[in-house]
Amino acid sequence: MVLGRGTRLFAGAMVAVCMVLIGPSAPSGLFAGAVPVEAVRDVVPNRVMTWNICNPCEVSNVDRAAEIATYAPQVIGMQEACVRDVEMIREYLESLHGLVYHVEYGSVLRDWGRCGGVPWSPGAFGQAVLSAAPMTDRESVEYPDGGSEDRGYMAVTTKVDGRPVRVFNTHLAQRRQEAVRAHQAGVLATEVARHDRAIVLGDFNAVPDAPELAPIWALAADADPRCHPPSAGACETTTDWQSKFDYVFLRGIVPLEHRVRPTESSDHHPLYSDVDLT
Repeated sequence: MVLGRGTRLFAGAMVAVCMVLIGPSAPSGLFAGAVPVEAVRDVVPNRVMTWNICNPCEVSNVDRAAEIATYAPQVIGMQEACVRDVEMIREYLESLHGLVYHVEYGSVLRDWGRCGGVPWSPGAFGQAVLSAAPMTDRESVEYPDGGSEDRGYMAVTTKVDGRPVRVFNTHLAQRRQEAVRAHQAGVLATEVARHDRAIVLGDFNAVPDAPELAPIWALAADADPRCHPPSAGACETTTDWQSKFDYVFLRGIVPLEHRVRPTESSDHHPLYSDVDLT
């Protein structure tokens, strides 16, 4: 039997209620900040978003899904993402908010401590991209030197604003590893330069005027037109420690609106931009 969309949404909501009733196996804070199904009709077709969802963190995937549903981007790039968490977020986006996304992964690490599983079969950890449109030509590249932890970038081709575009998602090396990040940024920039039109999302672990980001600035602009070196003071901070580490870089694309939204669900804030590809 084929169920209508409204029936599926109602069924999904009932499943979530049952999870609360059965107790400890349900995720904590199930309806904390969750957006009612009626509040979201569809994605915003020209909106892209980046979010380091924080790991390890004691955060409910229902709450993470509610954060994403609040802004309903066409494309979202996640960093510090475990495959199991992303699958749950994706399920809650559909069952609780009526938002249907495709998913691709750029995992570069298998980590039992971060992502669960069992020691001989740990969960996959890295980047993920959710897109309301299908994705093709996925690439997942591990940087030659990840620094203190394996890092990499992923790329997909999908549609934003109704037009095909190459989307990159990355997480550069942790702080105080400037030389490592400089090499990683160079590797990423070489690939981005192959495309006349591209969106580069991610946690770069560097402030806007950090020298290691120069290869990226040479190719693309921040979604916030006021934010660029050397005038980095105009950039909105994106982390709990009041630094801008998260970026939506645009190459050959016009920014329309840019927002950073503080959250209690991560130490990084969701950052989104509405763009014009015409």
